[in-house]
Amino acid sequence: MIVEVITAGRKDMARRTIFIPDAVEARARAAAEPGESFSATVTRLIELGAAAAGGPAPPSYIASGEGPEDLGRWAERYLADLGAES
Repeated sequence: MIVEVITAGRKDMARRTIFIPDAVEARARAAAEPGESFSATVTRLIELGAAAAGGPAPPSYIASGEGPEDLGRWAERYLADLGAES
């Protein structure tokens, strides 16, 4: 894959070159909504396909540290109790 950064006016945009079979291109063009660019169509179709195939996206964080698995719930209860006492 070739990645270039193109400065177009105010924002930078990564440009990626991919090779797809003619049949896939034809399918994407047929699925395009009125006024939608080819890039926007491909992006939309990839997002729809990924969501359908993989279910929900994994969280953007990784848990770290040691302690009981329900430590977060304990913390929420503790903070709720503090709020109730005020």
